[in-house]
Amino acid sequence: MIAAIIVAAGKGLRMADPLRKQYLELEGLPILARTLTVFDACDLVDGIFLVIPAEDIEYCRANVLDPLSLTKSIQLISGGIKRQDSVYNGLKAVDRRYRIIVIHDGVRPFLNPEHLVRCIESAKKYGACILGVPAYDTLKRVDSSDRILDTLPRENVWLAQTPQAFHYDVIKEAHENARRDGYTGTDDASLVERTGERVKIINGSRNNIKITRPEDLAIAKYLLRIS
Repeated sequence: MIAAIIVAAGKGLRMADPLRKQYLELEGLPILARTLTVFDACDLVDGIFLVIPAEDIEYCRANVLDPLSLTKSIQLISGGIKRQDSVYNGLKAVDRRYRIIVIHDGVRPFLNPEHLVRCIESAKKYGACILGVPAYDTLKRVDSSDRILDTLPRENVWLAQTPQAFHYDVIKEAHENARRDGYTGTDDASLVERTGERVKIINGSRNNIKITRPEDLAIAKYLLRIS
């Protein structure tokens, strides 16, 4: 069995809107609703665990879930202080019946369904797999005053995305090790990497954007118009 943990517990401060970013409307539907429909339509996903702020449980149920005609049941989980804490809360709610755990940002609504399937299948084969895209801009390393120190080679450098999929034991152990050591990673794959496990990365899409700022919302509206 395969579980999807959708993480939408952020406060959305960078969006500068009184409504949390995951609930903002994108052409008539909340961003989070559009993300959930991708996973609901995936035949490989057996259960969806949605992690949101504890105080949003009733709001999310009434304004995001109830208006949708979802075929899969969704378990609502209270989020933590940081994203990593929220993912761990989701993991604690998932039992060992689920062989593969797929973790995805709730504000990435443009996930290609075929890429989701490929990520899951690769995780089955390799134990851990994430989506990403090769770096295409020039990379600069700077000092604390934002002065350029040098230019970094971009060959073999990728920009990580979600979903990120793992065998249950791999990701659970990685999170528990990080909590024990007081380590905070920038994504779930980084927690797995520090345990010595190898993580496969496969091509995603530049359209698989994470909506965190007002300009991202403008890009998202454009992507919907051209899709």
